Amino acid sequence: MPTFTYSVDDEPQTTGEHVLTPVQILQNAGIDPGTHYLVQIMGNHQESYQNKLNEPIHMHERMKFISVSTGPTTVS
Repeated sequence: MPTFTYSVDDEPQTTGEHVLTPVQILQNAGIDPGTHYLVQIMGNHQESYQNKLNEPIHMHERMKFISVSTGPTTVS
């Protein structure tokens, strides 16, 4: 069974699954999907999964994701 290496917030992650949801990717990285959503980085393009928490993502080697907080932003 192949293992895919990917990153969330530049932290390396691995999975043997061919398909993961944004919620699973966040949980595997130790990030609360209740307070964050997932964004996939593909070169200059970003794919937001903010309103697609259970959309299947077909995993590939070296995929890159970031987590974005949905909490209030502080204004200084």
